This record gives sequence, structure tokens and C-alpha cells, in this order.
Amino acid sequence: MHEVVDLHDAAASAVFGETIVPVAGPGAPLVGEFCVAELAAALGLPTEAGRELLGDAIELKHRLPRVWRRVLVHDLPAWRGRRIARRTMELTPAAAEFVDRQIAHVAHKVGPAVVDRLIDEAMARFMPETAREIRRQAADGRHFTVDHRQLSFAGTSRVYGELDLADALDLDAAVTARAAVLKDLGSTESLDARRAVAVGEIARHELTLDLTTETGRSGRRETVLYLHLHHDAFTGDAVVGRVENTRSLVTADQVREWCANPFAHVVVKPVIDLDEHIHVTSSEVPDRLAEQADLRAATCVFPWCNRAARRCDHDHVVPHGDGGTTCSCNIAPLCRRHHRLKTHAAGWSYTVLDPGSYLWSSPHGYQFHRDHTGTRDVTHDPPPRPD
Repeated sequence: MHEVVDLHDAAASAVFGETIVPVAGPGAPLVGEFCVAELAAALGLPTEAGRELLGDAIELKHRLPRVWRRVLVHDLPAWRGRRIARRTMELTPAAAEFVDRQIAHVAHKVGPAVVDRLIDEAMARFMPETAREIRRQAADGRHFTVDHRQLSFAGTSRVYGELDLADALDLDAAVTARAAVLKDLGSTESLDARRAVAVGEIARHELTLDLTTETGRSGRRETVLYLHLHHDAFTGDAVVGRVENTRSLVTADQVREWCANPFAHVVVKPVIDLDEHIHVTSSEVPDRLAEQADLRAATCVFPWCNRAARRCDHDHVVPHGDGGTTCSCNIAPLCRRHHRLKTHAAGWSYTVLDPGSYLWSSPHGYQFHRDHTGTRDVTHDPPPRPD
């Protein structure tokens, strides 16, 4: 209904604060960024997931019409169509048309490997320069990854990589030597466990070296712990907390072990009372108020959004220019995307019900309650859906 297919036209049609963005491959219609947020909220999805859903639909309809027709008549599960659409978004229109023609009749039974091979062929046929660049980048497969996304309950992370042979031999020799030293010092751990400990010790000793002229580095381990304590915490040992940046569980014993490390320097900071009312007269949010808002909300307070509060802006729910105060009851974390949405998109607003509890209203009349437990659609009279 409101198709824009050219970025120059998009710039002319965009309203203040909103941009028109591509959500699918080249040649597909562009969309206004703010409309995505309401669609996602109405579907109970984070904005990014809603954007992916919309992008997959536009990619299928406008660039993969044969696959799209099979989805429409329920001859092909939507998830299979979406999986193909996600892989074709980087292709030129001609390359995408080639994939559509080749895969549509077998899309119901092919796996990711077949799709990948077809994408590679399309690139080789229609995008030779891109294909050469991808091959060039893939030729050097060296990497070193410390994966904190799957932190175990035992407090361990996975480390893996592919190194240059000389570097790998040097690292292996250093770890082996340090593991032997640990054994000589009385460690009764297994060889594998000693090698794992050795990696950490080598890293901390390396951090004590000043290898730059601009900044010195310290091997001190910095671990910031926020303790939300009930009186039962002092009567038993089975205390469980959560690591903020990985959202993983941690036990009291693990905390004791980390803090007891000889490289740990323990500093007790003032208690932050989440129920305290902090108020300042300026529009700038002080660190203590920002910290309180982040700890209370944990994430962006927009419906369904799960971006960490520490990576968000601190929004005046009632704008400071409209008389809103800079205080605990009027400051909330909003990620940059949803901060712009609230500021520039007509129709989006929210109010504070209680500290940490918010009621959002969307341009088309949807309402959402957001608090520390998540988001609930509380629309009393759902807006009519289009036929």
C-alpha cells in the first residue's frame, strides 16, 4: 500500500526522526522503521524478531515468488520458506531469481546444506566479485574465541580457535610448562584441569606487562557483584545468584572462590536501595540514579525488548522540557532504537504505574504492561484487524 523501492524517494518521504530502511534484499520495498516496532509488539515479539519476520515475508513475496506461492497455499511450511529467505537477502535480484527457480519445487525436502550450495552457485554465476572476496576471506580461517554465551553452572566457559602452527606450538608449550609448575607446587588436579588453570594464570601474568606507551595494564581481576539478599542468605550455604553480563547462575561458593583468588582486590561499595527515591534538579541523570534504574529494570522497558539496561539510554518518561523530573519515578532505561521511537514516533507513550512498572500505548491503540517479570498485552478492546 505504501511501497518505496528507492532510497532517494525514501529520504524525501521520511518524517522527522524516522528513517526508511531495507529489511529484505536489493529491489524489495523499503519500510518505515517505526512501523516495525508496533507490528512486533502486537505479535508479542521483540522489535528485532518482528523485523526479521517482516523481512522474511517481503523477501519471499517480492524476490522469491515461486517459494512464496507454495507458502501461501500451505504446500510449504513457513519456517522452510523463511530459512531460504534469510540466505538470499545478500543476493542481487538476478541471483535471487535463480535460487527461487531452482529450489521452489524441492523446497519442502531440502536441508540447509543444499540451500548453501545453491547460494554459492548463484554467487558464482551472478556475483563473481563477491564470490572471490568471500573465498579470500575464508582462506584465512584463524580465530580465537572465548565463548561466554553458554557459561556452565560450574562457572566455566568454552575456549576454541584455529591458530598459526607456530603460535599453536608456543601456546601449547607455555600451557604445558605452567601446568607442570602447578603440579610441582602441590596441585592435585588432573592434567587437563591444571592446563585449564594455567591458561588463566598465563593471561593474568601477561596483563601485568606494560606493552603499550599509552596505558599501563594491571593483572587485577575486576568482578562487580550486586547482592540482593534475603535474611535466609545468612543462614544457609545454598545461595544462588546470577551473573549479569552472561545471565548465568552462580553459587555462593563460586563467588568465594573468585574473591579469594590472589589477584582479586575486593572493594565494598555503598548499598544501592532499589526502593530509595533519588531526585536531582538538573536534567542530567547522575550515575547513582542511572545505576538504580538499570538494576531495577535489568533490560530496556519497551514491550518485549530484552536489550540489557546497561547498554540503554536513560529516558525521562515525562520529558524534562514538559516538567518531568529527574528522579527514580521518572527515569527508565530505553535502548537507542526505542528511545528514538518514543521521542519521534507519533502515538507511542508510556506512563509509570509503580517504580519499575510501566503501561505502554501504541499508535493503533494496543496497550502493554511491562515490569521485571516481562510484558503482557493488556489491550481491553483490541484494534480491528484489516480484512
